[in-house]
Amino acid sequence: MKKLLLLLSVAFFSLTASAGGPVGQWGQLQVKGTQLCDQKGQAVVLRGVSFGWHNLWPRFYNAKAVKWLKQDWHPTVVRAAMGVMIEDNYLENPDFALSCIEPVINAAIKQDLYVIVDWHSHKLLTDEARKFFGMIARKYGRHPHVIYELYNEPVNDSWDALKDYARTIIAEIRQYDPDNVILMGCPHWDQDIHLVAASPLQDVSNLMYTVHFYAATHKQDLRDRMTKAVAQSVPVFVSECAAMEASGNGPLNIEEWQKWVDCMEKNGISYACWSLSDKDETCSMLLPRAKATGQWTDDLIKPWGKLVRETLRGKNP
Repeated sequence: MKKLLLLLSVAFFSLTASAGGPVGQWGQLQVKGTQLCDQKGQAVVLRGVSFGWHNLWPRFYNAKAVKWLKQDWHPTVVRAAMGVMIEDNYLENPDFALSCIEPVINAAIKQDLYVIVDWHSHKLLTDEARKFFGMIARKYGRHPHVIYELYNEPVNDSWDALKDYARTIIAEIRQYDPDNVILMGCPHWDQDIHLVAASPLQDVSNLMYTVHFYAATHKQDLRDRMTKAVAQSVPVFVSECAAMEASGNGPLNIEEWQKWVDCMEKNGISYACWSLSDKDETCSMLLPRAKATGQWTDDLIKPWGKLVRETLRGKNP
């Protein structure tokens, strides 16, 4: 039944999308070994942009922003970071959160892009996450565009606790969606990928583990840890990365950023850059006077945003 729905979905959205895109080209993603692959089993690398916290920058969560990103920045994936912390978050105001997240999901589907639905939390909230992802899987699981990110950045949780959490959420998703790709975070801000390598989840298909880096802080040691994990058969997806310090501030380290890009490309690792937002910080890609709906000229894009745009336009088809 999923295959029939997939064929109908792809056919429908190929007619309604404004232009062809990566989903039309690659279709249903799958994980083979450590590599993200297309529906034919050929290796693919997704490269894209993460929106900032929905509850801090809701104005960018709209269809026109997604359309402009596709047309001008050339991502193959966008990431909707649904805030589960800070004020006015999903737990406090779920209707508002969904009114932000769903337009991005729907627009990504229309624009034929892959979209990561990110539970953007630093705390373990198993029951709340289970209910959320069950709802999302029921509504969107038939679309090959959707990728589920179960836990943005665990901080103090043990890997054993995170494995229990992952099993619960994955089981809920798989009731409604048997095959879309799932991403799972690892301890210590998504840096302890070696703990995953020592004890990965068993008997779970189309699962990848996330690593996050900020190039001015996280350098060769983390790259070595990540590449060693890949060599130990851990499929990695870098769902958040940037070129400045881990604080989100400080100068861009272009040299280290390029080393990271080269490392990810060499190892076939997909990545999403943080973040589409307008805060007075290095990692926000846009100035506050940038429109919410795109049409961002060079004078509205901050240095990090320009570097991301240059990287995506240079790497993506």
